Amino acid sequence: MSKLERHSAIRHLVEAESITSQDELRRRLARRGFDVTQATLSRDIHELRLYKGPNGYAAPNGNGHVEDDEDEQPAVDEVLSSFGVAVRQAQNQLVLRTTSGGAQPVALAIDHAAWSDIVGTLAGDDTVLIICPDHRRASSMRDKLERMIG
Repeated sequence: MSKLERHSAIRHLVEAESITSQDELRRRLARRGFDVTQATLSRDIHELRLYKGPNGYAAPNGNGHVEDDEDEQPAVDEVLSSFGVAVRQAQNQLVLRTTSGGAQPVALAIDHAAWSDIVGTLAGDDTVLIICPDHRRASSMRDKLERMIG
């Protein structure tokens, strides 16, 4: 089956059901005749710009249909108010704690914001490492993020 058909099936599954892990999504796809590897599924999730929220995987605009417009990405303040817990500074780096499964959408929103005070992010399940150019800009960014968390 084609990549387009697989992407359509993935969008349909995450729209219709609560899917909380890649393995669960892989198994559901297998039942529909799509035999995919974990690497292929990871690429599909990235290409579809799915994020993992508290209720499982979802499309950026929440209805399973992904637009190509970058403006459809959730804003940093939106995802931080939903997933952000706390932020701590260590030199020029920030460690941003999120709810379980919240790190990916938070890091994605930060990356798409393209703030000049951030060199890059690295996301786990509930932690985002944010690297800033220097201590001063990390401190300023920490204050900004704390205000967004609330």
